[in-house]
Amino acid sequence: MLTLKGTGASDGFAMGRVYIYKKPELQIPDYKINSEDVENEIAKYNSAVEKSVNQISGLAKSAAESMGSSAAGIFHAHLEIADDEALKESVLFKISSEYKNVLLAVKESADELCEMFAGVEDEYFRDRVYDVQDVCERIMYNLAEVELKTLQFLPEKVIVVAQDLTPSVTATMDKQKVLAFITEAGGSTSHSAIMARTLEIPAVVGLGNDLNIVKDGETVIVDGKAGLVLVNPDGSASKEYESKKALYAKEKTELMRFLDKQTITTDGRQVELFANIGDTKDVEAVAELNGEGIGLFRTEFLYMNADRFPEEEEQFNAYKKVAEKMAGKTVIIRTLDIGGDKTLPYFTFPNEMNPFLGYRAIRMCLDKPEVFKTQLRAILRASVFGKIKIMLPMIISMDEIKAAKELINECKSELTTKGIPFDMNIETGIMIETPAAVWMADVFVKEVDFFSIGTNDLTQYTLAVDRGNESISSLFNSYNPAVIRSIKAVIDAAHKEGKYVGMCGEFASDELAVPLLLGLGLDEFSVSASSLLKVKKIICGSNYKKAQELAENALSKTDSSQVEELLLTFRLCYM
Repeated sequence: MLTLKGTGASDGFAMGRVYIYKKPELQIPDYKINSEDVENEIAKYNSAVEKSVNQISGLAKSAAESMGSSAAGIFHAHLEIADDEALKESVLFKISSEYKNVLLAVKESADELCEMFAGVEDEYFRDRVYDVQDVCERIMYNLAEVELKTLQFLPEKVIVVAQDLTPSVTATMDKQKVLAFITEAGGSTSHSAIMARTLEIPAVVGLGNDLNIVKDGETVIVDGKAGLVLVNPDGSASKEYESKKALYAKEKTELMRFLDKQTITTDGRQVELFANIGDTKDVEAVAELNGEGIGLFRTEFLYMNADRFPEEEEQFNAYKKVAEKMAGKTVIIRTLDIGGDKTLPYFTFPNEMNPFLGYRAIRMCLDKPEVFKTQLRAILRASVFGKIKIMLPMIISMDEIKAAKELINECKSELTTKGIPFDMNIETGIMIETPAAVWMADVFVKEVDFFSIGTNDLTQYTLAVDRGNESISSLFNSYNPAVIRSIKAVIDAAHKEGKYVGMCGEFASDELAVPLLLGLGLDEFSVSASSLLKVKKIICGSNYKKAQELAENALSKTDSSQVEELLLTFRLCYM
């Protein structure tokens, strides 16, 4: 028996025979065309895009019928990629100016677009590479007149093993035949992983080259929760698998009991349980799981998926759509947080030694007031369609807060002059992501309505650890007492002024950390949609007074391992 470790992308357990899925090979010819062939190559491209759009529209329809609106939304996003002006302009330039054949032009344009997303540290944005690849591969297959292989007609129940599974292929899965899937590539937030969770198919992704040892027809066990694959399991492993599968089914049934419950501890402490989203389509899953609001609406996708800064009307429609879908529940929109590892194809950032400490987020927005005001006007206009709040990222000084609020007031005046309605009392908050913001929290709180702690960056900057650097990844630990004390200081400063504090970093969904954060006094947890019910169950099963005692004890610890050991003991005793 051999055990392989990857990333658990969809919970659950499965045991079965391996079915190796391979895409048909696609040869990309490397030749230049003559100038008289340009028009014909462009016509081929337009025809392939049209055919691809029709195919994707069909997938969206079938996905809506079999998996619901959130899955269909993935293909609506694919339609946007297929029609993307930046992609089209790049392809046409390579054909008409560089005289590259159409297949090569699409391949190179797709690679360039993927390279931009692949460089982003945020896993959600990085995994959008697979969507771009999916759409562009479809266009190329249509150009080459090669039919895409599907998983619709399988002879028996199998566990699918593949280099990668695109949403297009995942959507064709026969749920009765596909017990689980395992891939070399992919991440937990890729759309194929999201669809696997929707279909309730266990999945492990990101196994890399280790997966090459798995052969067609072999028996494997897939543990989607732990991200493990057991190849040719022995009798004891098979028996353990059956027990885990039964326990998982029981836990899953229990989680659904929390769908309509309020997020209240056993002794009456109520907190808000919100969700993080990165695109308008993500709100569907939040609504289906009865999320109490949106604690972080990342707006970068509106900019990264465009060939120019998006216009006010485009942004207004996106924000309005989310506000209406949430039907009066809070929607916190983070203003443009670009720079660092997130770039734009149409804007040249300065060449910096350390872009994470450079020209990014609020710094760029204040330097480009017209770009910033376009977004602010769109948010303000959308605010009459729901309970929208504005959140400013990467704040380190009072000057930044005042400058941003001044621009917000300018936008309000402009809309008032034009007779355009907006929420006059819209709230403005800031992200707490740096030590500077932590130590100035008692001052900043007097100028804003709320705080939201971004633990990913807060941990990185507090500990001076690059979270993308694998050689020091073990040092990136939000259980570090310095991080815990920072969180406590921010919460205390806000509560002293009667303001609330949320958390939209990954730490908010850490099952060990939830009771600690509760005890520290956190008012709002904002997590991925897939974590909503898990976090709700933990909070509803917690005693607030005991959580406060836990937090007080944790604050006295001197290293991360002591904090983790304390939390593990607490879970064993009280959860």
